[in-house]
Amino acid sequence: MKPYREPPSYRLSVFQSSSFRIIAMFAGCFVISGVSVMATSGYHSLALLERQMKNVVANESNEALMEAHSHDVPHLRPIMTELVQNEPGFYYLLENARQEIIVGNMFHLQPVAGWRRLPWTHRSVPPDHRLVIGYGSILQDGGYLFVGIDGEPLQTLRHDLWFILSWSVAGFIVIGTIGGFILSRLVLGRIENISQTARNIMRGDISQRITLNATNDEFDHLAVSLNAMLDRNEHLIDSVRQVTDDIAHDMRRPLSRLAQQLDEIARDGLTEPQVNVLNRARGSLEEALEIFSSLLKLAQIEADEDIPDSQLLNVDDLLVSVAELYQPIIESKRQKLELNCLCQTARLSGNKALLMQVLVNLLENAINHCPPGSRILLSSFTEGETITITVADNGPGIPSHERERVFEKMVRLDNSRSVPGSGLGLSMVQAIVRLHKGQIKLLDNDPGLRCEIRLRKAPVATS
Repeated sequence: MKPYREPPSYRLSVFQSSSFRIIAMFAGCFVISGVSVMATSGYHSLALLERQMKNVVANESNEALMEAHSHDVPHLRPIMTELVQNEPGFYYLLENARQEIIVGNMFHLQPVAGWRRLPWTHRSVPPDHRLVIGYGSILQDGGYLFVGIDGEPLQTLRHDLWFILSWSVAGFIVIGTIGGFILSRLVLGRIENISQTARNIMRGDISQRITLNATNDEFDHLAVSLNAMLDRNEHLIDSVRQVTDDIAHDMRRPLSRLAQQLDEIARDGLTEPQVNVLNRARGSLEEALEIFSSLLKLAQIEADEDIPDSQLLNVDDLLVSVAELYQPIIESKRQKLELNCLCQTARLSGNKALLMQVLVNLLENAINHCPPGSRILLSSFTEGETITITVADNGPGIPSHERERVFEKMVRLDNSRSVPGSGLGLSMVQAIVRLHKGQIKLLDNDPGLRCEIRLRKAPVATS
């Protein structure tokens, strides 16, 4: 059987959740789609506006050339003079072959034929950096004619498009992040409810059930199915426990009667070999009775949810009591017991008899499995709100792959077959520690074994 391991207890971060990643990906796709649509629409708007502005410039230039009848400076001069005076919204420039300005409302330009985009208006010093879109024509006599229009609407539209695009992307990201966070919190709350219920059940509280929200959504559907499974499992576990208890109770009666019958036989005159056989039989019977008593006690502890007869206990007093009780036994086995109590006034809430049973079982294991000359350490210390009790030795230890299996009922390792015991000691220890909401670990003591029990401090009473 694969050993049980307590799962780590933690809350999943919202930003690590699948729901947040899905919403983030959806928001990202939405941003990309929105930006693509806006960019395409903006590009077409800019192109349309620029095409309209070029049409206006082309019409203005063609009308001037058609009215002059001849494409040279002398014929264009009176026409351009009138246009400069009456059409202030356009940019005009007429230069002769020597690149001297004849008429115009602009500074000198290099004669370049075709469409031109001027980054500034060539009207003032310093320049005002207003875009000009215009068309240049080389005249028949080598002169140059330029007609342009203010490109500020194009610049303004481009600026507005970038502004809207940037703020739209930022808005999509913010809304997507906030929406993903809120929705993920809602989803994680439901998932955490299921996870916490599962952890409580794995800690021994099999009566726990998943809370329904009455929303009839997929989480409620899953919760109903899981609760039905948990009800079924609890029924099966209760049935197994009941069978175990019944067997233990029913077997104790015939075994007790058998013990009485052996006592009656012992009163008759028996030979020495018969007495030896009778003593071995009584020893085996007492061992069986002890196993049944341990099974009954273990079943009762595992069935309890609350600590019976809980009281405030001083940890160091428990350790001192156990050490004084077992000091003569340890000395008789030529072993050495070291006591190191650092909890001082630290106290915990618990059942004194059960916690004493934990220390007794661990100490007896160390005594029985360590050879003469071994050192056994019984210690305690506090760290924050946690009390740690340690039973360590420098004996043969337990292989790392067997340390979880020894907590199972009736499990005894091969090298422990010659040592007295029922294989229930560590199962009892683990059940008592879990009842007290604590943790127990078997670690390598290099050499030997170190058992650490961690329990929570009792809250300090305030007046």
